[in-house]
Amino acid sequence: MDVRAESQRSFIAGLLLVAPLAVTLFVGSLALRYLAGVLDPVVQAGRLAQYTGNSRLLAQTLAALLLATAVVGLGYVAQRQVGQRLFGGFDRLVRFVPLVSAVYSSVRQVGAALENRSSRYESVVLVEYPRLGVYSLGFVTGDAPADASTVADEPVYNVFIPNSPNPTGGELVLVPESHVHETDLSVRRGLRLIVTTGIADTQDELAAFREDA
Repeated sequence: MDVRAESQRSFIAGLLLVAPLAVTLFVGSLALRYLAGVLDPVVQAGRLAQYTGNSRLLAQTLAALLLATAVVGLGYVAQRQVGQRLFGGFDRLVRFVPLVSAVYSSVRQVGAALENRSSRYESVVLVEYPRLGVYSLGFVTGDAPADASTVADEPVYNVFIPNSPNPTGGELVLVPESHVHETDLSVRRGLRLIVTTGIADTQDELAAFREDA
C-alpha cells in the first residue's frame, strides 16, 4: 500500500469534511459581529444593559426583540389605510432627493417584487444559451417588456442565467415562451447545482443508486 497516496487521499477527504463547517463558522462569526455592531447603538441609546444585569448578550437580545417588534408594528400600520397614506407621503418626499431616491426606489421595487411574486416566477427552466444545442439553467423572473413580445409574436419571459459557481452574477436574457423548457427542479436544487457545479447533485444520485443496490 502506498502510504503517501493514502495519506493524500485521507487529507483531501478530511479537508472536504472540515472545510464547509469552517466556512460556515467563519461566515456565522462575521454575521454575529455585524449584528452586534447594529444592536450596540440601540443598547446604548435605550440603556438596556441596566435591565439585564449589565449582561451585554442579554441586552443585545432584548434590543433585537425590540427592533423585531418595531418592524412588526410598522408592517401592521403600513397595511392600514392611515399607514398607506403616511408611508405614501414619505415615499414621495424621498423621491425628491436625487441619490437617495435611486437607492430607495430600487430597494422598494425589489421588496414589492418579493412580496407579490408568484410561483411561476420562481420556476427553474432550461434555455438554449449561449448557443443552440447547449442548454443552461435559468430562473424565470417575470414577463418581458411588451415590445419584446410584439417582436417575437408570442409571450416572452425574463430569464436570469446565473454564473457557476457564483450565482450572484449572470445574464438576463429575454426568451420566447416556445423556447423556455420547464423542469421539475426546485429553486433550491437548481441553485445547489449551480453553486456546486453539479457535483452535489451527482453525489446525491450516486448515494441513491447505492441504496437501491
